Amino acid sequence: MILAILQARVSSSRLPGKVLKPILGKAMLLHQIERVQYSKMIDELVVATSTNISDDAIEKMCQDNNIKVFRGDLSNVLDRFCQCARQYNPKHVVRLTGDCPLADWKAIDQTIQYHIKGKYDYVNNRSKPAFPDGLDVEVIAYSALKSACDNAVLPSEKEHVTLYVRHRKDKFKLGYFHSTKDLSHMRWTVDEPEDFILVEKIYKNLYKNNPKFLMKDVLELLNNQPELLKINSHIGASEGMKKSLKEDEEFIKNEL
Repeated sequence: MILAILQARVSSSRLPGKVLKPILGKAMLLHQIERVQYSKMIDELVVATSTNISDDAIEKMCQDNNIKVFRGDLSNVLDRFCQCARQYNPKHVVRLTGDCPLADWKAIDQTIQYHIKGKYDYVNNRSKPAFPDGLDVEVIAYSALKSACDNAVLPSEKEHVTLYVRHRKDKFKLGYFHSTKDLSHMRWTVDEPEDFILVEKIYKNLYKNNPKFLMKDVLELLNNQPELLKINSHIGASEGMKKSLKEDEEFIKNEL
């Protein structure tokens, strides 16, 4: 069984409530779920949010739309994944994040297939030549996820679900599914207001005529309207990992 866990929360520091912001009258998160559900490889999809009161709205949205939802720790996302996955006992877990409303089901399925064919413990599609930032897919064997659950200690390993496995190449078989062309400079994720503006414009151009639009359709649009790329081109990489690593340093100091 292949279980997809889509982590989402309302309390984003840079763009609060982004997952519930409407695009063409529908919450951004619902659009992403709809796109993931086109996958032919995923057997079950669960939205994993936190028990924080601010995420009650995500639970209600999921319940109103017959989407499975699990609630767990706000900060210890690894534990949230572990507790969620334990209910399904899958063979593989696909990790998705709720800031990727342009998710491409074909890219998801190709990454899953690569993971299974290569008998990897962990695979992602973010190693260059990589897919655009915002089409991120991670696939992890449930056995590897359980190992992380049992052994992860650092704050960064608890916040970033797959970090424990990714940092132990001697213990786990890691793989990387590459794009045919390096598109990593393209920013299709939603962390800042400008990111949302870009995604909203993409939906307004493509969704009405083709709700199942794929990466190639977005690339064609951006090629025809290159001015769209300027909307969020000034935004750098996420600060989340830097913050986690600083917390690791403090944790280690306190343990010594």
